[in-house]
Amino acid sequence: MGTARSTRRGRIAASVLAATTLVVTGCAGGGAAPEGDATESATANEPVTLTVATSQNEQTPNYYCGVELLKERLEEADMGFTVELYPASQLGPDADRFPLVQAGDIDIDLQGASALSSTFEPIGVVDAAYAFDDVDHAFEWIDEGSEDLFGQFKEATGVSIVDGWFFGNRTFTTKDVEVTSPDDLEGVPIRFPNSPAFLANAEALGVTNPVSVAVEEVYTALQQGIAVGQENPIVATRSSSYDEVLNTAILNNHNVGIHWILVSDKTYEKMNDEQAALLEETIHGIRSENAECVDEATEEILDEYRADESFTVIEQEDIDMDAFIDKAEAYFENYFTGETLEVYQAIREMAG
Repeated sequence: MGTARSTRRGRIAASVLAATTLVVTGCAGGGAAPEGDATESATANEPVTLTVATSQNEQTPNYYCGVELLKERLEEADMGFTVELYPASQLGPDADRFPLVQAGDIDIDLQGASALSSTFEPIGVVDAAYAFDDVDHAFEWIDEGSEDLFGQFKEATGVSIVDGWFFGNRTFTTKDVEVTSPDDLEGVPIRFPNSPAFLANAEALGVTNPVSVAVEEVYTALQQGIAVGQENPIVATRSSSYDEVLNTAILNNHNVGIHWILVSDKTYEKMNDEQAALLEETIHGIRSENAECVDEATEEILDEYRADESFTVIEQEDIDMDAFIDKAEAYFENYFTGETLEVYQAIREMAG
């Protein structure tokens, strides 16, 4: 599937409809409009404009195999939807956008759990290193184990997590640093996002010298040697051009990257039952298709690296995966407490 392009659209509406809070339910903690008169549901759908925001740029699969598909399918359904896409943090960084979701100025947002944990700390547990074995494990937990945590998130924030789309497995990429075990990361300046959840991951993986620079400064930090590596899914490493500076990819897959699909309660207020159902069905339906797209894009990039004599790929079979996983599990068994520890343990118990 080719990379799509989009342009800036109109400015966000300055006000939203006011209504009472809705009780929202869904198979993955998502929302649904309250039951209404059947005659109302059968009437013509009122026009609804949805503002969709993401930090990802147009070159990432979660854009061209994610939100662009959402826009196409909702608009093609002829049920009154107009969808406006704002990629590449056009509406601000993750932390700044979330209050706009709560206020209804942004209808749908894609965010990682670590960013959301600044508002609702327990959600950060799903970003713990090696919490999920793989993407299938993550999707199983979304479908069968997420209800309580997502319900607590909605109660605390007024925002529903409808589903999660695969972003890619987070891996290390470095400049001339080959890593096959946690010991190889001691003292190495690796950039991690500046959130408690990600900095906990750094410690859990054996990184003793994490570098926390803003995402806008990562490329320069790598160029200048302030950091000699970073961690991201391969597709994000490529789309951000970090592989122009770095030359070693370590496929330790320490985190199953998931972008959580957030839908504002205010958005449900301006949709009828039929429109709300279509929105959720479309989001759920894109999940597996998007994951295949991410996998394909990742392998294409890795094949380029493998064919490049100046680039080194440390394959998983050459990495002491047990050392990484055991170190992370031991760390988080002590790091998490109370209900958060119970969620972490339940996720690990669900592993195949």
